[in-house]
Amino acid sequence: MYGPGYTPRRYLMCPPAHFRVTYSINPWMDPDKPVDIPLALAQWEELRDRYRSLGHTVEELEPVEGLPDMVYAANGATVVDGRVLGARFAHRERAGEAAVHRAWYRANGFADVHEPEHINEGEGDFAVTGSWLLAGRGFRSSPLSHGEVQEFFGRPVIGLDLIDPRYYHLDTALCVLGGDEVMYYPPAFSPGSRAVLARLFPEALIASEADAEALGLNAVSDGYHVMLPQAAVGLFEPLRERGYEPVPIDLTELLKGGGSVKCVTAELRPAA
Repeated sequence: MYGPGYTPRRYLMCPPAHFRVTYSINPWMDPDKPVDIPLALAQWEELRDRYRSLGHTVEELEPVEGLPDMVYAANGATVVDGRVLGARFAHRERAGEAAVHRAWYRANGFADVHEPEHINEGEGDFAVTGSWLLAGRGFRSSPLSHGEVQEFFGRPVIGLDLIDPRYYHLDTALCVLGGDEVMYYPPAFSPGSRAVLARLFPEALIASEADAEALGLNAVSDGYHVMLPQAAVGLFEPLRERGYEPVPIDLTELLKGGGSVKCVTAELRPAA
């Protein structure tokens, strides 16, 4: 079941009890398309249970009525070496989530929880590799947050410019598979950022347009299993060729809010 790169992880998720699409803050959101809440919850529970069946720990954040996007738990903070950089959301519709996340971390054994000065949306725009902290900018997170996150975590930050509004967060266009191995969709990035990615990750798995549009890069890897949207079929065989095991997940209801596997999964990285 477990490959050589597998490492058990600790995740934070928030059930979609109050999930709705009543406003639009990204191109995926259409308030005229109804959401099936029982189906969204069933799909979310399937992912949670799959994590647990693979040996991972899943903590649950209590959803708050009036904050329908709380299901996208990855946006609430970034955790590296047991330290927590909180979020500061770009849109007022999500602003209330930040304090809820910080309170959870403080109540659950995280002593170093920082309230940020600059706008960042957690792991939506911060991705941790073995050597760097990749930081997206262009639609949500402020470029000023990059200096803040580098100073807080003491890790070198690589800024990447997003240029396609469909890929408004870094985690919709790039996924860390393990160490310094990534997969990404080049057209989501500016020419200069593409050149940086090609230099840093010359052996990266390059996603097709179809797989990117299925949010196939909004995925979670434990170093062996890669949980990803089931519609991203073009990524399955390339992942297997690299020694990973793709695990297709159906989160079609949550895709209506512009997120999939990674958006609903915050990783609680322990102290080194």
